[in-house]
Amino acid sequence: MKKYAEIDQSEFPVVKVVFTGEAAQADNFPLYLEEVKQSYDSKTALAIIFDASKAVFPGITYQKMQAQWLKDNAQLMKDFCKGTAYIIPNFIIRNVLQAIFAFQTQSAPYLVCSSYSEAEAWVKKQLLSAEG
Repeated sequence: MKKYAEIDQSEFPVVKVVFTGEAAQADNFPLYLEEVKQSYDSKTALAIIFDASKAVFPGITYQKMQAQWLKDNAQLMKDFCKGTAYIIPNFIIRNVLQAIFAFQTQSAPYLVCSSYSEAEAWVKKQLLSAEG
């Protein structure tokens, strides 16, 4: 199985989720959702950068699965996620994100941007403002 996304917690509380370019499948997409949820295991403040530069268009089944994950984990996100930045250079993928949020809104503040430096600066600012 090829992973849908790589989750990097090496700079926690900033978590990086980098989409690999692999298509969403019945085996890799649930694993991706579970690994994202594991980012919350510490039960402390965090911020997540989703790098969708290589993301491929997920089918409606996976869009709904993502929306359900957002609904199921809304309280976890409210409690611990201080911000989510989405690096999305692709117009179509930006529209997919909007479709997912139409099914279920995001429970944490978020930013859609086109560069890693913008995403990183924003999530660090979110974490700092949550401390003070």
